This record gives sequence, C-alpha cells and structure tokens, in this order.
Amino acid sequence: MKLSKKNPAETKENQRNWSFSLVVAALVGAFGSSFLYGYNLSVVNAPTPYIKAFYNETWYRRHGQPIDPDTLTLLWSVTVSIFAIGGLVGTLMVKMIGKFLGRKSTLLVNNGFAISAALLMACSLRAGTFEMLIVGRFIMGVDGGIALSALPMYLNEISPKEIRGSLGQVTAIFICIGVFSGQLLGLPELLGRESTWPYLFGVIIVPALVQLASLPFLPESPRYLLFEKHDEAGAMKAFQTFLGKADVSQELEEALAESRVQRNLRLVSVLELLRAPFVRWQVITVIVTMASYQLCGLNAIWFYTNSIFGKAGIPQDKIPYITLSTGGIETLAAIFSGLVIERLGRRPLLIGGFGLMALFFGTLTATLTLQDQAPWVPYLSIVCILAIIASFCSGPGGIPFILTGEFFQQSERPAAFIIAGTVNWLSNFVVGLLFPFIQKSLDSYCFLVFATICITGATYFYFVLPETKNKTHAEISQAFAKRNKAHPPEVKADSAMTEEKANSQTEPDSSSTLDSYGQNKIV
Repeated sequence: MKLSKKNPAETKENQRNWSFSLVVAALVGAFGSSFLYGYNLSVVNAPTPYIKAFYNETWYRRHGQPIDPDTLTLLWSVTVSIFAIGGLVGTLMVKMIGKFLGRKSTLLVNNGFAISAALLMACSLRAGTFEMLIVGRFIMGVDGGIALSALPMYLNEISPKEIRGSLGQVTAIFICIGVFSGQLLGLPELLGRESTWPYLFGVIIVPALVQLASLPFLPESPRYLLFEKHDEAGAMKAFQTFLGKADVSQELEEALAESRVQRNLRLVSVLELLRAPFVRWQVITVIVTMASYQLCGLNAIWFYTNSIFGKAGIPQDKIPYITLSTGGIETLAAIFSGLVIERLGRRPLLIGGFGLMALFFGTLTATLTLQDQAPWVPYLSIVCILAIIASFCSGPGGIPFILTGEFFQQSERPAAFIIAGTVNWLSNFVVGLLFPFIQKSLDSYCFLVFATICITGATYFYFVLPETKNKTHAEISQAFAKRNKAHPPEVKADSAMTEEKANSQTEPDSSSTLDSYGQNKIV
C-alpha cells in the first residue's frame, strides 16, 4: 500500500534531490579521493618488471653486485604492501584532522599528500633512488586512508536520506574507475614502457589538482557546521546549496532537533564507542562488513587473472588488453549498484553479492582443477572471474562505506570510521601477507577459503543487518535497539522533542526559534 502510493512521487522527489552542487561535490570529491585509491591498487601491476630492473640497477651501482633475488622480492613486497600501512596511518589521523578542519577541508588538505607522493614516485628513476618510490607509496597510502574515511562522511552528511545510498555509491564507482584507469594507462602504447613508467605515478597529481581547484567553491558539510561549529547560518546556506532550494526549514529543523539532543555530547573516542552497549551490534556489523570486504578473495582474483588467461590460450602480449575487461566489468557493476541501491536496498545487494561470489568461487575451483580435461574449460574460468568481480562490485564493493556513515550519529561517526578503516587496511595487509602462503599450500583450492568467508558474511547479514534505505539515523538505531538490549539516549530525547513540538503547535507564542529564524533568513 505504501509502495504503490509512494513510487511515482518518490521518483520525482529523488530527481529533485540531485542538485547541481550535490553532483559536483560527489564527482569532484570522489575523483580526487576514491579514484586515487583505486588507481594505486592497479597501477603497480604493469610496470612491475621495469621497477624491479630499476631496483637491481640501483643496487648494482651502490654495491657493485646484482641484488639478491630474495632481497629483491622483499623490496618489491614492501613497495606493494606499504600502501596498506600508510592507509592505516591515514585512517588513524582522520578524527584529529577532521575535528579541527571539517570534512571538506580535510579532503583539501589531503591533496598535499597526493601531490608530494606523486612527485616523489615520478622523480625516483631520474634521482636513481628507489627509496623515493617506497616512501611515495606509503604517503599515497596515507592519502587513501584519509580519503576513504573523510569522503564517505562528507557525502553522507550533505545528501538527503532519499538518495544517500546512491550518492554514497559514487565512492565505489570511482574506486573501480581508478582501477580501470591504472590498467588502461599501464598499456605499452601509453605509459607502460620502460622509459615512461614513472609518469604512471606522476599522473596522480592531476585528480589532486582538480579537487584543489574545485572543492573550495562548495560548502562544508552542513551537519559539521551545525553540530561541531554551532554555525546555524552557515549550515542553512550549505543546505540551500546542496539541496538546490531556498526553503530548507524542514531539513534544518530535523538537523537542529538532532543537534539539541547532542548539544552536550563531545566526539566519542574509539574506546568509548567499542564499550557503548547501545551501538554494540552496529560496531560488530561494521567490523564484519569491512573484514568481509577485504577478505572475500577479490585480491586473489587479481593474482590469478594473468595465469588463467594464459592457460586459456590467450597470447601473453594480449593479456593486458583482456585484463581491461575485468576493470570494465568492475566499473559497470558499480554503476549498476548505484542505480538500483535505492530501489533494492543495502541488505539484498550485500547478501546477494556475497552469495553469488561464493557460488562462482566454488565453480572457479572446479574449472581450475579440471582445466586440462577439455579445451573450453579455461574459458569457463574466465567467465567465473568476470562473474566474481561483477558480484563484488554490485553490492559488497561500495555498501560497507555507506553503512558506516548510516549506522552512527554525528558524535560517533569519526570514531566509527576509524574502526572501519583500521579493519579495512589491516585486512588488506593480512591478505597481501598471507595469500602467497595460502596459495602455495592449497593451490586452486584456496578459493574455497574465500567462498567460506563469503558464505559466512552473507549469513551474518541475513540474520543481523536491518535495511537502512531511506531511514534516519534515529530509525536505524531503533532497528538495532532490540538486539543491543539498550536504547540509545538519542531515542529518548527524540521522543521528548516530539512532545515538545506537539505542545508548541497549540501555543503560538512558544513556536520554535527555528521557524522564526527560517522565515527571517530564507527569503
């Protein structure tokens, strides 16, 4: 009944919610943030042999002998994995930086890390110092850690709840576009050559400069201005800009109601959030979601792609071009998720995505085991790889960042993103560290480990995760209240605010200051 009444009007309302400023904020914010994260995940693959040769030449020049193979492997492993260590450091810095600078200014300052990292890595070959490349990768990791916390917070706080999921999915879409761009620019015809590989890392400076030139013209998060800076006039102007309308009294009233509740609340620390009984299951769900996001086996897929394509009979020099199909599928699946997330909801996409990944991981294990039995079997392995990537990006690839912003109130959100980011980057590091050993021990059966993780995640979400589509933070907290066996203090205060509002309607003289404020200022 509610759906049939709401669908046509809801579609029109959602279209109105997409203001020009909101779209620009999402695109510019993601291009200078999550795009760079995705780009740096894939950019090291194409120039690997040239970078190793550069390490060997530098070592020989310094020590008069070629580098030991084990030392070279260690240096390359550090070069790749130090990105995750930097990401963890960046995540831990977000709360401190964001408290003083705000969401938008944090993103702007973060471009300093990207620019300095790009210059270090691009100049490493000319300087003959491979340490510059390693330090640059670490700094780029710091940029990624800050970006993947500050950007989802910013997008969550500037978007109307009706399109919060779609706008939040922009983070994942640009991660996928970044991965695809790294693969594309790594082709030999472009920058994937011995003489031009440093420019692959120098390209990083472009998105950072675009964001630096564009983002200052957009407002800060209205909720940050209202809750942490107590700037009602600034918050109202920000709401007007992002919502694309003059009358924002309803949105401001909702935010002020939440602001009154949290007026005496300071930012919650990570330890306090972990101990709080009324958000216990929200924290557990964020941890499970982020761990599943990294441990589900997608990194293993990238490891196997070239060998599977080679066994399918694809010539070695053609494999980089075929690999582009994986980046293309990834991007299309992320866009599909952004288009349907407000119709289907977060819960079905997460459960369905992990469930399908488990199914295709099982099929991939069978095809890899039997690939010598028939000439067409390796091609079935390629189909499984593309299906796993599509399943991941259609739900699990972006929703974890959205849920972290939706589960928690303003005072809890920075600590929540620190917890989520820490789990994300530590899991990333663990996969990079342990996967070679798992693969060596189990060979193609290693994918059964990832299938088990996907099934476990899907089962958890089926029994624990409530749907958060089109719900306020108070409603989401209420959905967890029964499982937490504790009601958040905000809920009680909200009910008090509702009574106060009802009483104010019967007494004209006691109308809220917000109404008079809105009438005086909006026109």
